Amino acid sequence: MKTIDDLLDILTLEKLDSHNFSGVSRTIGSPNVFGGQVLAQALHAAYQTIPEERIVHSLHSYFLLPGDLTIPIHYHVNEMRNGGSFSTRRVTASQNDQTIFILAASFHKREDGHEHQEDIKKDIKQPEELLSWSDMLEQFGDFLPSKMKAFLSIERPVDFKPTQIINPMNQKDLPAVEDVWFKLKGDSSQLSLDVKQQILTYISDYNILNAALKPNASKAHYGNTQMASLDHSMWFFRDFDFDDWMLFSAVSPNTSGARGLATGNIFTRNGKLIATVAQEGLMRPQKM
Repeated sequence: MKTIDDLLDILTLEKLDSHNFSGVSRTIGSPNVFGGQVLAQALHAAYQTIPEERIVHSLHSYFLLPGDLTIPIHYHVNEMRNGGSFSTRRVTASQNDQTIFILAASFHKREDGHEHQEDIKKDIKQPEELLSWSDMLEQFGDFLPSKMKAFLSIERPVDFKPTQIINPMNQKDLPAVEDVWFKLKGDSSQLSLDVKQQILTYISDYNILNAALKPNASKAHYGNTQMASLDHSMWFFRDFDFDDWMLFSAVSPNTSGARGLATGNIFTRNGKLIATVAQEGLMRPQKM
């Protein structure tokens, strides 16, 4: 995938009937289906059963089994409730008659109310000061570990610019934070809010667990740690546009028992808080 159009092709499912849908997969460099893809496709399926005036405000999900990249994923939507203001849906994703993922999502009609939000970091480096993943591959590719080089070589519909570049040869423990700017490739000017939320859900599964790995970076890295998303939750607050860089700012309050927890806020460049994300992931040390 190279642009937003390629991403939208993946996130748009084939409709089998009013509550059943089918989707295909594309690799992001790992041998299994990317969790963000399943999240976004499941949200897309749920949206097909929701009245137009309602938008998702929260979702909660569990990854049960690794997804197979080579076969379609079937999504079944259950209508749990349709109230005066809220609609709730449960989506089950399966392959070969095995459930690989479950999602619960709540949709709310638009209402006015009180406002407040957490502020974006004041001293954060701006995207123009930073290298993208493509820049890092071009400048440092010959010196990167093979797995990292292969991951960065995958073409993506999103540009990522971390505010801190970690030298994989200089292993040391780091603060449990991860700040990454991101921007879509291609024209995003005509996207509806529901589609923007699906894309943001896809992106939200990138980078977040880095915050949980960093405090043990002197001994733990992607080469010797089995990592996988276990659960994923999001809360959506405001409408937004993808026309500029956005910031995913994550922190990790805890890692223990071969699991790591991270939470993150997603801001527009001018500091508007769009969404909050929480994820726990498997972080199992492996003997090499």
